[in-house]
Amino acid sequence: MKVKSNRIESIDILRGLVMVIMALDHVRDYSNLGYLYTDPTNMDTTSPALFFTRWITHFCAPVFVFLAGTSAFLYGSKKSSKKELATFLFTRGLWLIFIELTVVNFAWTFDIGLGLHIFQVIWAIGICMVFMAALIYLNKKILLALGLLILFAHNLLDGITMQGNDPLSILWYYIHQQGFAVFNNGESMLFLPYPFVPWLGIMILGYCFGHFYQNGFDVKVRKKWLLYFGLAAIVLFIGIRFINIYGNLTPWSEQKNFTYSLMSFLNTTKYPPSLLYTLMTLGPAMLFLYAIESIKNWLTNVLVVIGRVPFFYYILHLYVIHLFGIIGLTILGENWKELIYTPQRFTSGFLADKGFDLWVTYALWIFTVVLLYPLCKKYMIYKANNRDKWWLSYL
Repeated sequence: MKVKSNRIESIDILRGLVMVIMALDHVRDYSNLGYLYTDPTNMDTTSPALFFTRWITHFCAPVFVFLAGTSAFLYGSKKSSKKELATFLFTRGLWLIFIELTVVNFAWTFDIGLGLHIFQVIWAIGICMVFMAALIYLNKKILLALGLLILFAHNLLDGITMQGNDPLSILWYYIHQQGFAVFNNGESMLFLPYPFVPWLGIMILGYCFGHFYQNGFDVKVRKKWLLYFGLAAIVLFIGIRFINIYGNLTPWSEQKNFTYSLMSFLNTTKYPPSLLYTLMTLGPAMLFLYAIESIKNWLTNVLVVIGRVPFFYYILHLYVIHLFGIIGLTILGENWKELIYTPQRFTSGFLADKGFDLWVTYALWIFTVVLLYPLCKKYMIYKANNRDKWWLSYL
């Protein structure tokens, strides 16, 4: 069934692509040897196959957050006032935070007690939307300057680190430093891998980027700027990373051979997203948008479907992958309850030497995407045929 839509297909294709790639990393978390406890970016223990399996998924979160800003701009361009957009951003942001701490946290842990409070990408998008509800009233040039300032300057804060459960430390975890805190004698844990300030800069820039996709904007001019932005980001990444003095929490270093040295060079910080991490991921994303503008085939049709229902796909894939993980652990002869992540199990490290070879992860990833695609298509059609239902804009 052909669904009529005035959405911009190239953006949906990119969003769909990063959602598909994202599932690879999450399948790895619940199937590969070491599960959540193995660091694929540790140069001392990783392999090229494992490293690049993780590295390719780095593109997902920044592109997702960036395009959330772009979508907000395009949504607002259809409204009669900024107040309507601000109200939507504020309420949807709060909704996403609630979903993160309930539906998403349960999908990750399967712990009915929700003792492990994980603030990940949905939380980051939600809190950034809450701030964007106020920031959209700024002059466009000032807003752009703010986004660029956060992107290029937030690594100056890397030297400020805190530890512990005190309120000031926890506040800093929310703002800029990845951190965790344990409460109630280990019965409750707060884990904050997505401090919001750097992500806010990415969303602001995505919002400003929406200007290039307004109705009537010249496609040739847009493609020219996409090419410029993409190449400039990549050149900046290579130049700043080569200098090796700013833009990332850890420097790169020469390794035992060229492949591992390249891996070290590409091993940029996601938690929080460094300047170099952001340039490394958004630059190629711009080039992808440049290249995909007029391409249409069966693969882009598949990606469009997933890209139009990303929230639905995201929630569903977490539950499916976690269920597959439990089945896999049972096949290994282990207690499946070890994949019910209470704070005690999460910190025990019991699964650190359990799991399957990487090829199993890839096979399960492909199976997951194929399984979810028809469900996403049905939901996409339902949304397209029920645009009058306001609540669907929150899903």
